[in-house]
Order: sequence, then C-alpha cells, then structure tokens
Amino acid sequence: MKTSLIIFATILIVSCNNAEKKSDAYGNFEADKTTVSSEIGGKILYFNIEEGDLLSENKIVAQIDTLDLYYKKLQIKSQINSILANFGELNAQLQLQLQQLENVEVNKKRIETLLLQNAATQQQFDDITGQYKVAKKQIIATESKKNTITQQVEILKEQQKQIELNISKCTIKNPIAGSVLSKLSMKGENTTPGKPLYSIADLSFLKLKAYISGNKLSSVELGEKVKVLIDGKNGELQPIEGTIVWISESAEFTPKTIQTKEERVNLVYAIKIKVKNTGNIKIGMPAEVVFNNNK
Repeated sequence: MKTSLIIFATILIVSCNNAEKKSDAYGNFEADKTTVSSEIGGKILYFNIEEGDLLSENKIVAQIDTLDLYYKKLQIKSQINSILANFGELNAQLQLQLQQLENVEVNKKRIETLLLQNAATQQQFDDITGQYKVAKKQIIATESKKNTITQQVEILKEQQKQIELNISKCTIKNPIAGSVLSKLSMKGENTTPGKPLYSIADLSFLKLKAYISGNKLSSVELGEKVKVLIDGKNGELQPIEGTIVWISESAEFTPKTIQTKEERVNLVYAIKIKVKNTGNIKIGMPAEVVFNNNK
C-alpha cells in the first residue's frame, strides 16, 4: 500500500512538471498608457469623465478657466490700437515732410541755376542746401519712428497669438481613443502645467510582457506568431494568438512576481507579445506563452 502511494505521488509530480514545461514563458499583460495633463494652469471648470469611460479621439473632456488670459488679450489689443493711432499721425507727418522736401528741392535747383548765372549769392545757395539736409533728416527720423512702432506692433501681435494659443490649450481634448484607466483630478480643483488629469489606454490590443531564458533567445524573432494561454471560464487555459513585437537586448534577473526564489537568480530576457483583446483580458492578468517551434 505504501509503495503504491509513493508511485502515485511520483507520477503526479512528474505529470505536474511536464504540464509546467508545456509553456516557454510567463508574464503579465500591460497597456501603453497615456497620461493626459493640462499645459495651462488654472481652475478646472469642466471635467466630466469617469474611470472606465470609452473616449473617442479629440473628444473635449475638460475646460480650464480662461478669464485671466482673456483680459490679457484685451489689454494687448488695446495697446496695439493705441500704437496704431500714433502710426497714423506719423504717416500724416511724413507726407507733409515729403512735400516740404519736394518744395525745398525745387528752390535748391532754382538757386543753383541762378548761382551759375551770378544771379544768386553763395549764401543763398548754402542756406537752401542746409534746409534740404534738415528736411531729409526729418524724413529719416520719422521713418525710423514708424519702423520702431511697426516692430512694437509685431511683438504685441506675437504675444497676442501666444495668448490665443494658450486659450485654445485650456480646452483639453482626449489624445487617443481608449478607456479611462484612472481619474487624477476633479472639477473645481486648480491645476498646474504638467499635473496629470487622467490616464487612458487603448485596450483593444494589450501586450504580454514575458521572460525567456537565454537558451531560448535564438529560437524567437520579431513578428513571430506565438500561442498565448490565459485563464478560461472553467479554469482551463484558453489559447489565443499573439505576435512578438519586442525583444530585450540585455538580460536581467527574473522578476520576483514571475518565478520562485531559486529561479530568480537566473538571467532572462524580456519580450513583449501583442494580443488582440476581445474583452476577456485585463491589465495585470497573468498568462503563459508557447512558441510555435515547441508544439
């Protein structure tokens, strides 16, 4: 009787070991998570999402208060209008100076002709030449003022564009289609640039991060189809197809969550397997992998 029990126990252990060896790798599912934050600080006026919500790309999910930015925009617009009013006065002044220069130039030519005919004096010519130079300098000064005002207006317009851009950034749009994983801020709170509002991920495809030993590294390659085993409804392993999309270039110690203490001293390579999610796979769920070359 005792001998029979020993034989039965031995068969059971061998069978369990053989069952374990059917799988080439073990790991857990993870998703490419996107953490969404505001680029502008302020009070959150609208934020109507909940964890688990399915959001479409570019859906408006939050609104940050824009009142301060709006007043800054009005202030800059007022400055631009004030400067442009001066610009109009300078234009009128420049037109007058150009007319004066034209009149002086006519007199200068006339006196120059009279001087050649000895009908005018050198003093008269010197005086009109001086008037001509003064008129030219006045025009140059006025044009310089116009250029300065133009530059000021351009600077203010760039500031206005930046404010308008910041106002548009206060409307938070969802960057990718997916499911809300966690809501990290609430309506009515004050947010700051870079502070997380929520995280989201596309759960239609998940990645199984698994680990293989070095002696199996040469038998796998990118793009290879593999069999992924997940827990089924009746406790049985359910097979689904996956594709290897990443293989680590460096070895690491086996993670504590994967193997026993003895096996954690071994060096392994991480791989990622992309799997289509039909709704029965969750983030963090464990799974096993069988390579097609190990049927």
